[in-house]
Amino acid sequence: MVKLLILADDFTGALDTGVQFAEEGAATLVVTDPNYDFSPPPGGENVIVFDTETRHVSPEAAYRTISHAVSLAKGAGISYFYKKTDSALRGNIGAELAALMDAAGAPRLHFVPAYPRMGRTTRQGIHYIDGIPVAESVFGRDPFNPVTCSNVTELIGMQSARKVFSIDKEPLSHDRNGILVYDASTDADLKSIANGLARSRELNFLAGCAGFAAALPALLGLKGTAPTRKELLSRLLVICGSVNPITLAQLDEAEKSGALRLRIRPEQKLEPLWSFSREAESTLKSWADLCRQNEICILDTNDLPGSDETAQYAAAHGLSLEETRAIIPKSVGGMVKRLLEFGLNSTFLVTGGDTLLGVMRQIGIDRLSPAGELEAGVVLSHFSFQGKSYPILSKSGGFGSKALMMELMEKIRTPSAEKQP
Repeated sequence: MVKLLILADDFTGALDTGVQFAEEGAATLVVTDPNYDFSPPPGGENVIVFDTETRHVSPEAAYRTISHAVSLAKGAGISYFYKKTDSALRGNIGAELAALMDAAGAPRLHFVPAYPRMGRTTRQGIHYIDGIPVAESVFGRDPFNPVTCSNVTELIGMQSARKVFSIDKEPLSHDRNGILVYDASTDADLKSIANGLARSRELNFLAGCAGFAAALPALLGLKGTAPTRKELLSRLLVICGSVNPITLAQLDEAEKSGALRLRIRPEQKLEPLWSFSREAESTLKSWADLCRQNEICILDTNDLPGSDETAQYAAAHGLSLEETRAIIPKSVGGMVKRLLEFGLNSTFLVTGGDTLLGVMRQIGIDRLSPAGELEAGVVLSHFSFQGKSYPILSKSGGFGSKALMMELMEKIRTPSAEKQP
C-alpha cells in the first residue's frame, strides 16, 4: 500500500527526491499521469512521486492541481505527504504549500528548503546558493521563473495568506499553526530537524527538496532492499534543454575535454514535426552515426554565446517566450525517438525537467522507477523502447560540478561503479 505521496513540480525534481527513498529500499514510482489512481498500485509501491508540472503555470492553477491530487490521495488512504520544492525556490511554492494544507486539513506544515550537499542553505530565514542570497544568484536571472525574494517567509507570503514562522533548526513546541520554515546549513541539521519532528509525531505534512527527503526513509518506516542497478551502456548522449549557466559551463567543459557538441538549429527545435519530416531523416541518421563514433555526444538546444537566433526565429513566427519554452521539449523528444528508431544505443543524460518530460512523452513513457544516484542530483532510471531497455540519467539544470559530464563518463567506463547500490 502507498504510504507516502510526494508532489513535485517538475520531472527531474520528482526523480531526485524519489530516489532518496528508492536507494533505501522503498518501492518508489514516479508518475506524470494527471489522472493517476492512488489506490494500491499493482507494483506494490510504498512511495508515489507525482510530477504535477506546475512550475510554469499560474499560482491559481498550481493550487488547483495540488489540491486535487491531495484530495484523491487522501481518499485512497494515504496519510503522509511531502511537497517537493525546488532547491532554488523557483515555482509556485506559496500556493502549493497552502493547497496541500487546505486539501489535507493540516494545521501545520514543516518546510525545510535547504540542500547542503548542493550548496543550498537557509540561515535566519534567508535562502542561499553557494553563500549568495538566492535572488542575487543565477536563479534570480532565470528567464522563465526568476526568484525575486531570498527571504523564505516573504516568498511564501506572496502567494499564501497562511501564517509563516521562521525557525532556527529545532522544531517548536507545536502550539503554532501555519507553515514553519527551518534554518539548516548541514546534513546534520536536516537529520536533527527530522528526528525532532519524528519525536513529536509531526511527519505527516512536510516540504523541502531532496536534501530533507534523504533524512526521512527510516523515520517513516520506508526501508528495505535497495534495487540492483543494471549495466550502463558504454556511450553517453547528453540532451540539454536547460539554459542554466551551471549546465552551460558543464557542457563547455565536456566539449573542451573532447565531447562532440551538436547544436540544434532554431527551425529544428521550433518546428514540432521537423523530426518526422523527410528532410530531417538524413540529419538524424548522421547524428546517430556520430553518437556511435564518439564516447560523449551533446545535443544542445542553446544558441552559440552572444547569439539570439532562436529568439529571432520565434519572433518572426509569432511565438511567445512561453510558447517557445513549451515547443522545444516536444521537438527534442521527437529527435530522441527518431535516434532510437535509427538504432542509437547509449546511456542518456537529460538535463532540465521540461526536456525530460518531452522526451518521455514522445517515446510513450509516463512513469519511471529511480534506481539510484550516480552523483548527488544525478538519478539513474531505465525505460523501454521497442522491447529494449535503456539507462537514462536525469539532473536539474542547476546541479553538479563543472566537470560533471566527464565524471559521469568515468563511472560509465567503470563496471564496479555501475553496479554499486
